[in-house]
Amino acid sequence: MIRPLHVFSALAALVLLGAPSHGEEASFTLTVKEPVNGTLSLDPALPEDGKVAKGTTVRATATPAPGYALDSLYYSVPGRWGPMYIESMVPTLEVTVDQDKTIGALFLPETEFEGFTVTQDVVYAQPGVKPLKYDVFSPDGAEGLPIVVIIHGGGWRANTEDIMRGMAREIVKTGRYVVFSVDYRWVDKGDGDETGNTMADLVDDVFGAVAHIQEHATQYGADPTRIAVTGDSAGGHLSAVVATMPDKIGDGGFGKKPGVFEFMPSYVPEGKSVAQVRREIMDAVQVAAPSYGVFATLRHFSEDPAADEAWSAAVSPINHIPAADERRIPQYLVRGTEDPLIKDEMVRGFAEALEAKGQTAEYVQVEGASHAFFDWKPDQRTRDTFARFGVPYLREMIAFFDAVFYPKG
Repeated sequence: MIRPLHVFSALAALVLLGAPSHGEEASFTLTVKEPVNGTLSLDPALPEDGKVAKGTTVRATATPAPGYALDSLYYSVPGRWGPMYIESMVPTLEVTVDQDKTIGALFLPETEFEGFTVTQDVVYAQPGVKPLKYDVFSPDGAEGLPIVVIIHGGGWRANTEDIMRGMAREIVKTGRYVVFSVDYRWVDKGDGDETGNTMADLVDDVFGAVAHIQEHATQYGADPTRIAVTGDSAGGHLSAVVATMPDKIGDGGFGKKPGVFEFMPSYVPEGKSVAQVRREIMDAVQVAAPSYGVFATLRHFSEDPAADEAWSAAVSPINHIPAADERRIPQYLVRGTEDPLIKDEMVRGFAEALEAKGQTAEYVQVEGASHAFFDWKPDQRTRDTFARFGVPYLREMIAFFDAVFYPKG
């Protein structure tokens, strides 16, 4: 069952993506990818040549065949790493014609959605143009279950939490966790903000998301004091930050004073101090699985003339690992052997740094896998990659979390 709380408009998403200019073109081409196991209708209907006047709003409606359910109704536009999907998990989507687009829908067997409830687009903050949101995947009858927070990747400048829904479904189907899949601002001006967002802003967001999740956890059957955090690629970096650096939460500012680099959560619950939020997150986050991430020599993305290497070091998890006798945070690290972006030495260096502090670090290399195998998109190739590599290594990740939250004996 899906309960939509706030549907992020496709038009707003496209503005954030930054649609390319086409000058004074009067029309663009809409291409419909005919779905299987369901139907897709457009209002107004497309002409035979697919040409639609610029500025037209087309309403797409997806209807599943008996025995099937909607995974997503989407349109795609060219993106930095191939097609960029703007998706809706409810059966209608309004598409504004301002560049060439492809519209489609993906239907899956109803059995893929049994045993849990999805609450979409819970807005936790809006520090800039883009509302920041998360989706909740809660097992039927959940009560006091541990939390898994997922943080998506995309080079810190692309994608939303939708890309992690395959992972979220696999975790929630165990019946042992409530899953929160979170979004955050993009660096620079990718969201349409007048002032570019920095890496510190993104860290503020993910800490704010965790604070909001803790405040509202019980209404989804979750225990706010038991949290695992994971994410892939850019989300691997951000999940490592949440795991290793919650002690850096504070109201002292980031780089405003020499040597002071603190993160102010984008959301602080009413009636709570920043110090309380820091303590609660430090106590609750007990295990992490930052997948094929960047852990050292991070860019700060700040335009401040004072920004230097210290600003980059302040957002690099490898520099802020707590000693195990102060706070234990076991971490499961995974990387594909064919990953062209994240090299073995990058992840191995972080694993060794964790172990040097007495932390538990399990580093697994996935033979034959490339980058982003935990992602989920409507195209068959991405879904096949997830089935081949993502699903089996998610089982290992879940077992790693279970050892913390469901220890045997």
